[in-house]
Amino acid sequence: MKTLKDVISLKFKTSESEGVIFHGEGQQGDYITLELKKAKLVLNLNLGSNQLGSIFGHTSVTTGSLLDDHHWHSIIIERHGRNINLTLDRHMQHFRTNGEFDYLDLDYEITFGGMPFSGKPSSNSRKNFKGCMESINYNGNNITDLAKRKKLEPSNMGNLSFSCVEPHTVPVFFNATSYLEVPGRPSQDVFSVSFLFRTWNPSGLLLFSNFADDLGNVEIDINEGKVSVHINVTQVKKNRIDISS
Repeated sequence: MKTLKDVISLKFKTSESEGVIFHGEGQQGDYITLELKKAKLVLNLNLGSNQLGSIFGHTSVTTGSLLDDHHWHSIIIERHGRNINLTLDRHMQHFRTNGEFDYLDLDYEITFGGMPFSGKPSSNSRKNFKGCMESINYNGNNITDLAKRKKLEPSNMGNLSFSCVEPHTVPVFFNATSYLEVPGRPSQDVFSVSFLFRTWNPSGLLLFSNFADDLGNVEIDINEGKVSVHINVTQVKKNRIDISS
């Protein structure tokens, strides 16, 4: 395919912060890749470079954040030559690609949800997408519908299911005054705790627990955007341990 215009749209939701949403490349060095990196959306696009290095077509644009929140997000990519409109959840970003070429020259198949191993360094370091997509539309073709009716030829769909499995995690929302108190485990030598959290507040207490028999306490908090762990232990010389990350 050699196109001057492209319109690509889809919706996705995921709890993973990394993953290739779609990818296409050509023998002339053209490529287009949309992926999640550190829960941000990254569009990599190259309409062509030359071997002399005087024309460098690689263009990379990043938008959004915290997109691994398992909520639906919508993407629209509209390209006319070197002019691109990238819309994420109704927020549009306009930019022009680098280089001097206007056509996107893709010789191979386009893949959604991952990219085939091509032997290039770029292909083996990227994770496949893990989550749900719907309403995939590529230049007027309803990819989701065609895939479900098995009308895509040739295609290799791998292990797809046409339903969206919800995660089994149960989130808890805390306001500034709420807390959750659970019973401790006396006569245990090991203290172990794990949890995921998300907040816009730069400071706050995440966890506090006293040790039995007045042996001290442990505190986990956020202080100016950094997570700190404080362990106070009585009856020893070095009675305080502070870890910050």
